[in-house]
Amino acid sequence: MSSIIPGGKIGSIEEYGPGDNTYDDGDMVRSVMVGTIHIDNKERTASVTPAYARAIPKAGDTVVGTVAAVMSSMIAVAINYVNGMPTYAGVECICSTRHMRKRTIALVNDIVSLKIQSLNNGTLHAQMDDNDLGVLFTKCRKCGGRVLPYRGAIKCKECSWIDDRELSRDFGRADFLK
Repeated sequence: MSSIIPGGKIGSIEEYGPGDNTYDDGDMVRSVMVGTIHIDNKERTASVTPAYARAIPKAGDTVVGTVAAVMSSMIAVAINYVNGMPTYAGVECICSTRHMRKRTIALVNDIVSLKIQSLNNGTLHAQMDDNDLGVLFTKCRKCGGRVLPYRGAIKCKECSWIDDRELSRDFGRADFLK
């Protein structure tokens, strides 16, 4: 497996047929995007796996991002990762919080995991109704210290402040301070 850029030659059309993210220019099979070449010798096709996530996530994709705004019934999230791959498109989504029982779902600058539901009227709509979804990283709202999960909420290690958040099952497993 090797890397390739858009328009890069993968092989002649006598060797392989075009697969995902490739095209036939009449003589050669070429790449449509930056990525890694995959050859299927059984089907005799060449395809390219993208090096970066697509800029606009689709329904069913899991995204990780930074909370940009908190409103009374929704949060706006700047998307940083789509299905675990970084994206630099500056795309945001909204997540309805109206049906959730916690008083504080997330705060600005919290890192959250969401699942994209739909793209309606040019707006990405997401949800965090699964145990794997929710806040992945946050700090104490009073002193900015590190927090630990505490009975379905969070508790600050420095000032002992207890606060509500909709925590993911993966809360605290990644170090976002690096």
